[in-house]
Amino acid sequence: MSQKNIAATAAKILLDTKSVLFNANEPFVFTSGRLSPVYTDVRRLISFPKERDTLMGFAADMLKDLNLDYVAGGETAGIPYAAFIAERLKKPMLYVRKKPKGFGKMAQIEGCMEEEGKRVALIEDLQTDGGSKKVFVDALRGAGAIVEHAFVVFHYGNFPQSYQNMKDWGLTLHALTTWADVLKVAREEKYFDSATLDSVEYFLKEPDEWGKQNAHKVKEKA
Repeated sequence: MSQKNIAATAAKILLDTKSVLFNANEPFVFTSGRLSPVYTDVRRLISFPKERDTLMGFAADMLKDLNLDYVAGGETAGIPYAAFIAERLKKPMLYVRKKPKGFGKMAQIEGCMEEEGKRVALIEDLQTDGGSKKVFVDALRGAGAIVEHAFVVFHYGNFPQSYQNMKDWGLTLHALTTWADVLKVAREEKYFDSATLDSVEYFLKEPDEWGKQNAHKVKEKA
C-alpha cells in the first residue's frame, strides 16, 4: 500500500475510534498552555484490536528494512506500540523511562541491551514539536545505542520546530498519518460541519494566531 493510502486509512481509523477529536467552540488547552480545536488521544487505539492490528501492520512494514536490532518504547504511551511492533518484527524490545527510577539499579532503560553499537528505533504514540523525544534518545545514545529513526502513529505535522528538532538530533521520523491527512478525510467523508473544518484548517496553518483569536472562549468558559 502506498504511503498516501496508509495515511488516509490511518486517519479514518483515528476518526472512527475517536482517537482524534474536533471542537472549535470549546478549545482544548494543552499542558503547554497552547489552545487547539483538535485533540489527539492515540492511547485509545490499544483498546481496538482490529484497527490496532491494521496500524501496527503498517508500522512494521515501514520499519522492516531499517536493519534494526531493537525497538524501544518511550514511557508511557510508546510502550504498548513498541511491544506490538517488536512482536511483528521479531525484534527484542526495550523501554525508556523519562528519568532513572529511584531505587534498585537506578535504570532508565529497561530490558536487556548488553552490547553497544546496536541500532534502535524509538517508538512513541504521537509527535507535536518532538521536544519530548530528546530525553529518550539521549538515554539510548548514552547507553551506546545507535538511534537514527523514530516512529509515531500520529504526527501533528504543522509545527516547524518538529522538523528542525529531528534534523538537529539526527533522526528520521516515520509517521502513519498527520493532521493534514485527518482533515482531508474528515472533509471528504463529512465527519464534521464546514465551520468546524474551516476552523481546524486555519489552526493547522496558523496555530498561534488561532489561539489568540479564540482565547476569549476559554476565559468565558472559566
